[in-house]
Amino acid sequence: MSSPSAGISLRISEIFYSLQGETTRVGVPTTFIRLTGCPLRCTYCDTAYAFSGGNSMTLDEIMQSVKTHPTFYVCVTGGEPLAQKGCTALLKALCDAGYNVSLETSGALDVSAVDARVAKVLDIKTPASGEQTKNQWGNLAHLNAHDEIKFVLCDEGDYRWAKQVLQAHPLTEKCVVLFSPAQGQLEARDLAEWILRDGLQVRLQVQLHKLLWGNQQGK
Repeated sequence: MSSPSAGISLRISEIFYSLQGETTRVGVPTTFIRLTGCPLRCTYCDTAYAFSGGNSMTLDEIMQSVKTHPTFYVCVTGGEPLAQKGCTALLKALCDAGYNVSLETSGALDVSAVDARVAKVLDIKTPASGEQTKNQWGNLAHLNAHDEIKFVLCDEGDYRWAKQVLQAHPLTEKCVVLFSPAQGQLEARDLAEWILRDGLQVRLQVQLHKLLWGNQQGK
């Protein structure tokens, strides 16, 4: 009898082992599975190389590659990983294998079919991202306490907009909310001062991997 994963393959941009540079798991050794393809074109995107190319790998081949790295933390990212039909099967297989799994998603695609064991990191797109209209607000109903919401902010206008979103939706009561400055566009210190000034119950996030290695691919 063939396994449920038989015949499932995904386009993989890269699989690599590094420190988690973002989210509440920052600093944790993690295996990253970066899927190829993304329907969005955010102005600050730092992984445009994953828009195309990559290699087709079966689910079993991906799992074998993950096993070569000495960690039980796995992050499925992109691109936009949910743009590939086999992504939800990959997430389930990783959870079934005992991994602690997170998913980085733009929030532009439906997350309702994602395995409940997966920690979803949902990126709400701001006006300066150029993709604000792609936000699927219905995704907020599918978030749990172990999930996280991220805002990448390019300027003070983005910050004010994000504050309005927090007022319209009880996001901080649902899960951790992260405010992250877009590299080269907003100073982390300025964002920190705004958060403190306004008493927001959010977490400032800077990208550890960029502090350590810059924009080096595979880090």
